[in-house]
Amino acid sequence: MAGERWVVLGPNGSGKTTLVRIASLWEHPSSGRVRVLGHELGRVDVRPLRAQVGLVSAAMADQLRTDLAVRDVVLTARRGALEPWWHTYDDQDHEATDRALAAAGVSTFATRRFGTLSSGERQRVQMARVLVTDPSLVVFDEPAAGLDLAARQDLLDRLGALATDPASPPSILVTHHVEEIPLGVTHVLALRDGSVLRSGPLADVLTEDTLAATFGLPVHLEGSPGRWRAWTDRP
Repeated sequence: MAGERWVVLGPNGSGKTTLVRIASLWEHPSSGRVRVLGHELGRVDVRPLRAQVGLVSAAMADQLRTDLAVRDVVLTARRGALEPWWHTYDDQDHEATDRALAAAGVSTFATRRFGTLSSGERQRVQMARVLVTDPSLVVFDEPAAGLDLAARQDLLDRLGALATDPASPPSILVTHHVEEIPLGVTHVLALRDGSVLRSGPLADVLTEDTLAATFGLPVHLEGSPGRWRAWTDRP
């Protein structure tokens, strides 16, 4: 719903990847009914609807040609494309690209080749690629995976800025780590073995008991929004 920012927590094999693929309209459920942006999957053409869902993931980054200029990587998202020669672009497209590059803090990378960027820089370019489409929903699939401490903190700060901006669209952040839950997240969905353990407002759901059930071991939790920390006692 408008104004909601969800985080999805769960161990490997809990169903997070499947959920991401369904939410981003790249996969249909094997059973049950799913509605995304008011449309039921199986009863709607997902191709135009997919353009309304922004996805930041390693799998998406792997589809981008490494020798493309960063500006083209972002610009092509305006047409839901991966190559700049598939479509033509007008002044409005280029202006939107400049705004998205600036918002993600990657304006200085505009002429660099995507393949020359670090993992953290690529994630920021992906964020710009999402922002340029003015999406109705944004899905972040483990965006901090593989980043060093500085790059992760920079990314989380930017995610927090988006989450606390009332003009930003609803979002879903998938992660293994409570330390990666940025300021502004409003709701939590906890998964285990393909099932929902708990879901609801962050203040109610993000507890030691929920984390223990989710990850299958005793967990200690402390902190506050944007500064969570979880750990387990060593045997």
